[in-house]
Amino acid sequence: MGSPPDRRRAFQSIYELHYRHVAAYARRRAAPGDVDDVVAETFLVAWRRLEVIPTGELALAWLYGVARRVISQRQRSGRRRDRLVARLGGLRADDEDTAVISETLDDRERVRAALALLRDPDQEILRLSKWEGLSATELSVVLGCSPNAATIRLHRAHKRFAKALRIVDGKAQEELAEEEAPT
Repeated sequence: MGSPPDRRRAFQSIYELHYRHVAAYARRRAAPGDVDDVVAETFLVAWRRLEVIPTGELALAWLYGVARRVISQRQRSGRRRDRLVARLGGLRADDEDTAVISETLDDRERVRAALALLRDPDQEILRLSKWEGLSATELSVVLGCSPNAATIRLHRAHKRFAKALRIVDGKAQEELAEEEAPT
């Protein structure tokens, strides 16, 4: 990178260009109280590894990859902490979140309910593709795989999402039919 002032300028440029995108990414994935920490840790890694950040459009994808790992690490730590607290308190941690699907599901609720039925890797690649608008090349940087592998993973995630959406729609229809049935 060169001299310290050049390094600072390079980092400042990356930070100013991508801060709001990384913060938005963190807000959509991390607990509200963790967002600032996730963003700070992401840019700390960026500062330390400034020499390896890709140039141009791939820099944001690289930052998303770092933020993804930071969030994952924080979630693992949180689950370990919760299990410890549950053991110490004699409580049982509930590992499964149950989704209640109402008869008036709007599209956003349907999508969230269907996403909740998917495994974490499928959820993440769909969010990166649709919410963050990343291309296959950018996805490959975030996921640490080839663009071809990213395309295949995305295709498979789309198929599983479509199936999950049919399940959600089926549950909504069943609930509606139960409410309309004479008692």
